[in-house]
Amino acid sequence: MLDLLIILVIILALVFDFINGFHDTANAIATSVSTRVLTPAKAIIMAAVLNFVGALASTEVAHTIGNGIVDPKLINNEILIAGLAGSIIWNLFTWYYGLPSSSSHALIGGLAGAAVASRGFAVLNVRGLIEKIFIPLITSPIIGFLIAYLVMKFIFILVGNWSHRNVNKYFSKLQILSAAFMAFSHGSNDAQKSMGIITAALLSAGLIPEFKVPTLVVVACATAMALGTSLGGWRIIKTMGSRIIRLEPVHGFAAESSAALVIIAASLLGKPVSTTHVISASIMGVGSTQRLSAVRWFVAKNIVNAWILTAPLSAIVAAIAFFIINFFR
Repeated sequence: MLDLLIILVIILALVFDFINGFHDTANAIATSVSTRVLTPAKAIIMAAVLNFVGALASTEVAHTIGNGIVDPKLINNEILIAGLAGSIIWNLFTWYYGLPSSSSHALIGGLAGAAVASRGFAVLNVRGLIEKIFIPLITSPIIGFLIAYLVMKFIFILVGNWSHRNVNKYFSKLQILSAAFMAFSHGSNDAQKSMGIITAALLSAGLIPEFKVPTLVVVACATAMALGTSLGGWRIIKTMGSRIIRLEPVHGFAAESSAALVIIAASLLGKPVSTTHVISASIMGVGSTQRLSAVRWFVAKNIVNAWILTAPLSAIVAAIAFFIINFFR
């Protein structure tokens, strides 16, 4: 029979996935909605379905999350509950203020903060954190920016003699495909993070013999993210879709395609990246091809500040949550 604390871990992990879905819906559909290629309703339905399908694609990222931060054998349910609480609180805070922060950073920071509060810094898998988690998290937005910049430049070369009307006509159709690809890639990376948490809890409780994500856990996490996505995240969609640069279909196609390529490659390699960071950086990369002033850098600065603050603040909130849990235990 499942322990009540394990049940609470599973519930919180699914809540995190649900919140991740509506918090990060903007990643997949903001550009398509802002360019009027898709209506909000159609965009959300498409994103929800493809987030679900993407979440079923693999479990490599789940293995990294479950093993890369702390050895699952050293994790207890209190650490997982506090870590999830820290990440959920930060996600809700940034959603309320319309900041496209990273759910990945929030979860990793929350788990690290709770683990340190419980057992000290020695419990952290420093090498795994640096090589498998922080390096991909930091480099993926840079790669997204560069790829989007180059893709946009290449598109300019291809369609340089086309009329503005024809460019919008053809790329309006192509952007539907790029938005679908972006939604699929988002599900393939983000939904797996909760899978890793739940599997770590089941392993630490001796309910499974090895770190292998059960099929039921995969389906539950995919469903939670799809349901969250179906509710949308309109505050963040506005920031992503219109406040960074003024987007047209050709820009949306370039940004979404570039970001999706980076994210799906990371998923296949088992690297947890921030889908929010990658698409934000890709939008900036596309905007920079016009002129640097085309990007509203004050908005970009606020986004970067949220990127920097997410992991440490989530860690602090999770540590406080751990001490509260221990106090009342």
